[in-house]
Parts: sequence; structure tokens; C-alpha cells
Amino acid sequence: MIITKIETNLKRKLLLHKTENLNFSTTHGTIENQIISINSDFTFNKLLGFGGAFTESTGYALSTVNKVIYDNILDDYFSKDGLNYSLCRLPIGSCDFSLKSYSYSYKKDLSDFTIAEDKKYIIPTIKSAQKRNSNITFLASPWSPPAFMKNNNNLYNGGKLLNQYKKIWVEYLVKYIKSYLTEGINIDYMTIQNEPNASQAWESCIYTPEEESDLLKNYLFPIFQKNNINTKFLIWDHNKDSVLERTIDCLIKNGVLDFTSGIAFHWYTGSHFQNLSTINQLFPNKLLIHTEGCTGYSGFKPKDELSNAEMYASEIIGDFNNGVNGFIDWNMVLEYDGGPNHKGNYCNSPIMINKNKTGYIKTPSFYYITHFSKYIKPGAKRIHLNAFTDDILTIAFRNVDKSIIVILLNKNDFNIEYNLCYCNYIFHDNLDSHAIVTLKISNN
Repeated sequence: MIITKIETNLKRKLLLHKTENLNFSTTHGTIENQIISINSDFTFNKLLGFGGAFTESTGYALSTVNKVIYDNILDDYFSKDGLNYSLCRLPIGSCDFSLKSYSYSYKKDLSDFTIAEDKKYIIPTIKSAQKRNSNITFLASPWSPPAFMKNNNNLYNGGKLLNQYKKIWVEYLVKYIKSYLTEGINIDYMTIQNEPNASQAWESCIYTPEEESDLLKNYLFPIFQKNNINTKFLIWDHNKDSVLERTIDCLIKNGVLDFTSGIAFHWYTGSHFQNLSTINQLFPNKLLIHTEGCTGYSGFKPKDELSNAEMYASEIIGDFNNGVNGFIDWNMVLEYDGGPNHKGNYCNSPIMINKNKTGYIKTPSFYYITHFSKYIKPGAKRIHLNAFTDDILTIAFRNVDKSIIVILLNKNDFNIEYNLCYCNYIFHDNLDSHAIVTLKISNN
């Protein structure tokens, strides 16, 4: 067995530094301390993929640079030598990370329906990504129905979908799915509503568990079936602190267990890993997908970038250790100031275009995400891992090709020695402070 070690360590200026042809050197049994053991015979949740969101802001930011830079960024995200992204999110209509607010239709009969606005920046970017990876899985989320369908007659500030427009709203979504399909983009999954518990200054809409369940069970599911659309539905699509209660309310109390394929969630109110673990135990056949997360919101803060990167890695490790199947970041590319955003709700992204448009910056978060997304492939299954200390955050997967991927994260100010035990052999190494390491174990 051969080990390849990939390390990112900012203090040593190592970015995805690769050391190949390392060997297990000690027979297990001679060492009993500082053991991290893995067992690939015990498998758990299956990976659907890693990815980011094709927002209009990302598409626009990419349109402002020359073709060489544009191609390099798309390669960085979607090629096998880059992040190998394979699971991506789309906003249905405008969101805060759009150049302006818009809907696809403004008439009650939907006779003016068009995705022309998406064809400016979003769809061309998707097609460029598909040239690099033809097997991207797409998940779409609405931020708001058209204003005329809501009780506040506004895309912003929450509001609710009026009862008399439920059927028309779903027909609107059917048109969206079919329009994207004509562009060669199949929407595999859809969430009912982005952040249904938040009234935002940008595009938003409120749904109680009863309202979300009613729309899914009595409108979305039957109308999509009638139109031979195979898009699967995910509930919630909001923060983890309330994901367990919402899941039980919808799936059990409101009877949508048979109408939903899983639960989507965001990270903005903390980790709440136990909620994910409980959902996974209660509903082991339902997907759990992290659909949005970012750092530096309300202002780009480069001095916090190591902490931001460690937050990404900590969340990914904690999520997957508690049954999650997919991890989707927010905007893939933004301008230097964290925009454009038509409501001034700026944040950062793993890649930022520099101020004069002559290049781009890969933030530490980009490299930390790469430690997972490049090496853990769709279809991989998490395997059993037992660590001697909580000071190292750990996770392990077995890829379809039988290679084993182990991720080690040290967020502390001190180094930690460890002994990785696999198949009765030991690999001894030192994990530096504030470093992340990916170990790939293969038979050749």
C-alpha cells in the first residue's frame, strides 16, 4: 500500500503540497499510543458531491475578466486537477447575489415567461462548466415567487404565497425546469424555498411547516408527476439550529415522508451536528445536503481567512461524520469587494477577482475545500474512523476505486504526533499546528 500526503500549511507556505510514495512502516501491535484507526469494512453515508452556486453575481464577475483568466477559474473549479466540483446550486429567479431583482413572468397566465435574464450570465457559465465536467448534478432553489403571487406584492421582506396562486406558482416552476432542460441542464433536485423562516431585505418568502408541506404534497409533487418531471424535492433549506424540528414537522406531522428525497440546510447559526445525526438515525434513507455557507458576509475580511478556511473544513468534517451526503458552498466567484449584490449583502468566496480585473485570488478556503472535493469522489462512502484525541478533526472515505481518503485537521497552536492504523499497519507522522492534511491510500 502506498500513501500520498497532501498538506496545506500557511505558516510553512505549503498549498496542497504533495509527497508521494510514502509507506506504512510499522506493524500494528508494537505501538498502542496516539492511534487513529480506520476500517473500510464498515461504511456509512454515500457522497453525492461537492460544489458551489451558479449565481448571477458569479457569472457576471467571470464575464469581466479575459478568456485566459475565465478558463483558468473554470478549470480550477470543475476539472479533475481542480476542485472537481460535481454538485451545484442554482437560484430560481433573482436572489441577493443578482445584479437586479427579476422574475421570469409578470402575468397571471405566465404568457410572458422567459429565462432570458439567466441566459446573460448564469447559463453560459454553466455550459462552460459542463465542458469540464459533463456529470454535474444540479439543485435549484427559489428565493421568491413573483410579487403578484404574494400577499405583500413584493419580492422582498418575506411575505407569503397566496393560496389562489399555488397552482400557478408550481406551473411557473415547471416552465423553469423545462426551459433549463432545453439548454441541456437537468435540474435533479429542488428545494421548496430558500430560507423559508427568514424575512429578508432581499428576495424572500415565508412558509410554515404546514404551508411548505401543503405546497409539496398537493401541488409540487402531483403537478411535476403530471408533466413527467423527475426532479426530486428537498425540504427546509435553512439553518441547522431548527432543521430537526422542521424535518419532524414536515415528514411526520404533515405527512410528506413519501414526497421528499431529503433535507437541505445552511450553516449560518452554528454547527448543530447532533441535529443532523438525529435526522440521519430517524430517516436513514433521506439525503442530507448542505446547500449554502459562506464567510466574511457584511464585508470581506482577509485577516480572518485562515479562520474562515478552518471553519469550512470543520463544518465539512462534522457534517459528513453525522450523515450528510453533499456540501454546496455559496458563490464560487465574486469581485474584490464581495459583490456584486443588489442589496449590499456582501460576502467572500473561495475565488475573488482582483480590483483591476487582471487576475484572481484563491483564498485559503479554496485550498481547504480542495482537500475534500478533489480526492473524495461522488459515490464514495464514509468509513469507520476512531481517533485518540479530539484535538485532531478527522474523517475517512472509501472511493469507488477502493482508494482510501483520510482528512486530518489541526486547528490548535501546537503540533500533534499520530499513528494511522490501517489493515494492521502503522503510518507515523506529525500534524503541524493550523494545518490540514489529506492522505490517499492506494494499492499501487
